[in-house]
Amino acid sequence: MIGRCFGAALAALFLTFSFPRHAWSWLRSRRQRRAAAGNAESQERGLASGPVVRPEPLREPVEGEFAFASAIAAYEELIDAACLEASAVHVAMVIPTLDRIAGAERQLLLLAAGMRRQGWRVTVVALAGTGGAAAAELRAAGVDFLSLGMRKGLADPRGWTRFIAWLRRNKPDVVHAHLPHAAWLARWSRLFAPVPVVIDTLHSSSTGGPGRRVGYRLSRALPDQVTAVSQSVADAHISARLVRSSALTVLPNGVDVEEWQPDAQVRAEVRREMGLEDAFLWLAVGRLDMVKDYPTLLKAMAAVPPPARVVIAGAGPLLNNLARLSSHLGLYERVRFLGFEANIKHWYRAADGLVLSSRWEGLPMALLEAAACGLPAVATDVPGSREIVLEGETGTLVPPLDASALAWAMTAMMRTSPEERRRMGARARQRVVEHFSLAACFERWDELYCAWLSRKSRESAVRRVAAANSRCASVGAPPGVF
Repeated sequence: MIGRCFGAALAALFLTFSFPRHAWSWLRSRRQRRAAAGNAESQERGLASGPVVRPEPLREPVEGEFAFASAIAAYEELIDAACLEASAVHVAMVIPTLDRIAGAERQLLLLAAGMRRQGWRVTVVALAGTGGAAAAELRAAGVDFLSLGMRKGLADPRGWTRFIAWLRRNKPDVVHAHLPHAAWLARWSRLFAPVPVVIDTLHSSSTGGPGRRVGYRLSRALPDQVTAVSQSVADAHISARLVRSSALTVLPNGVDVEEWQPDAQVRAEVRREMGLEDAFLWLAVGRLDMVKDYPTLLKAMAAVPPPARVVIAGAGPLLNNLARLSSHLGLYERVRFLGFEANIKHWYRAADGLVLSSRWEGLPMALLEAAACGLPAVATDVPGSREIVLEGETGTLVPPLDASALAWAMTAMMRTSPEERRRMGARARQRVVEHFSLAACFERWDELYCAWLSRKSRESAVRRVAAANSRCASVGAPPGVF
C-alpha cells in the first residue's frame, strides 16, 4: 500500500505541475461525478430534504496562470482515492490486563474478535502483564496485541511514554478504553498524541473511592464518548457527577446465543461423571473477590437441604479463606472450587440453576450466559442483575448480604417442578436473544464507531478517516451527543 500511495503522490505532482489544464479537467469531472453520485444516492434513500445540490462551477484559469488551488485539490483527492480506500479503520482497545479474566475482559475479547471479523483493524493494548492465553486467542483471530509492561500501575512513566510513542507511530482512528486505569491513560495521552476519537466504557455501578472519582472528574471533558454496560451503571456515574450525561450512552454487553445454548447430551455426560444422579446442581461463576460475596453464598448453602451441591468457577485471592469457611460450615462434600475454568460452557449446561451473590454488578456476563443456556437464576437484587433477571419469570431476586434470604430463594427454586424451571429457563433465553445478543452488540459498536468517525471526517479537511471504511458511509450522529 505504501508503494501505491507513493506512486499516487508522484502522479499527482506530475499531473498538476506539468499539465495544469489536464489536472483541472480531471478535478472538475471527478467532482461532477461525485456530486451526481451523491444526489442519486440521496434520492434513492429518500434523504434529500431540499433541491438537488449541483457541483460548484470552477473558474477556468487565465492564460499563463498557475492554478495553485487546483493543483493542491487534485493532489489531495488523488491521494485519498489511492490510499484511504486501501486501509481499514484502526481501533485500539485498551485494558489494564488480560492476565486475569473477568466479565470486562471477556467482553473485550469478544468485541475485539468480532470487530475484526466486521472488517476493522483491531489492536488490544494491555497496561500490564503478558496477556497469556488471551493474547494468543486474539492473535489467532487476527487481532494485534501489545503490552506496555507497566509495573507500578499508572505511576510507571515508561508505560506512558510507550503508549504515546505507539499512538504517534500507529495513528489509530479510535481509542476505546475499558476500566478506570485504562480510561485515564487513554484520556490524558490524547493531549500528547492526538487521535480522532476516544471512547471509554464503564463496566460497574460502583463509583469507587475518592481517588477514582477525582480522576474521572478531572478528565471527563477529554473523551468524545462514554458508554455504560447498563442503565444502572450510567445512572450511578451521572449521580456521582463523574460523566457528562450529554456524552453518555448505554451499550449493553452481549452473548453469542448460537454458541451458548442448552445441550442435553453434554448435560447428561457431565452429571454422570460427577455422580450427581438426581442432585440439584447450583453454579456460581466469577472471580473469588469481595464484590462477589462468596461468604454469604456459602452460609446460604449450609442452610439449603442436601443433596444440593454448588460448583464455584473462578480464581482469585480469597480462595484459601473460602476453602476454610467451607470446611468450617461442613460443606466439604457439597462445594467444589474449580478455579479458572476455560471451558465453562459445559458447566452451564450441566447445572440446574445459577446463583449470584454479588454486592454490586455492572451487567454480569454470568447471568447472560446462564440465561442463554436456559438456566433460571437466583441473584441479589443489585444494579445490573435486575436488568437481566425478571422476578418470578426468569428467576428470583433477593437482598444482598442476606444469607437467610438467599437460602430461602435457592430452596424454593429447588422445590419448583422441573417443568416450571424449564419454562423459566426458556423465558430467560428468549430475553437474552431479544435484548443481549452478541450480533446486536457488534452492530451497536459498529454504528457508534462509524458515527464518530463520520463526524470527525466532516470536521477535518485533512484526514478523512471515515472514508477508509465503506461501512461508515451513511451513519448519522453519535447517540447521546446531539
